[in-house]
Amino acid sequence: MTDTLMTIREMCETFDVTPRTLRFYEAKELLYPIRDGQKRLFTRRDRGRLKLILRGKRFGFSLEDIRQLLDLYDMDDQHQVQIREVVARSRERLAEMRRQRDDLDTLISELAEMIDMGDRLMAEKAKTSE
Repeated sequence: MTDTLMTIREMCETFDVTPRTLRFYEAKELLYPIRDGQKRLFTRRDRGRLKLILRGKRFGFSLEDIRQLLDLYDMDDQHQVQIREVVARSRERLAEMRRQRDDLDTLISELAEMIDMGDRLMAEKAKTSE
């Protein structure tokens, strides 16, 4: 991507989002496009922020969490505070996702057992009714 400004249409095409999504992120103070009348122009920084927003959403972070992490960017030149906080919250989210996966694995096994039992019962009933 170039350093030039992008229109809302270009942002939508580039990031596969809707204009409504971009306006929503702007209202939530996640993006800060330049306003030129009714026109919104997005900077390189907005594009970077949108990439991080979409990645955070994909990983299951709330918009408030994402906003807080993005706001840490300007706290220091080396971005140490932001990096440290992103890593800490990412570890928490990963642990939560692993717990959810373990719960799903258990549920999948239980459901598969129930299906097997149902199949066996139906097979037995079919044999006895022959």
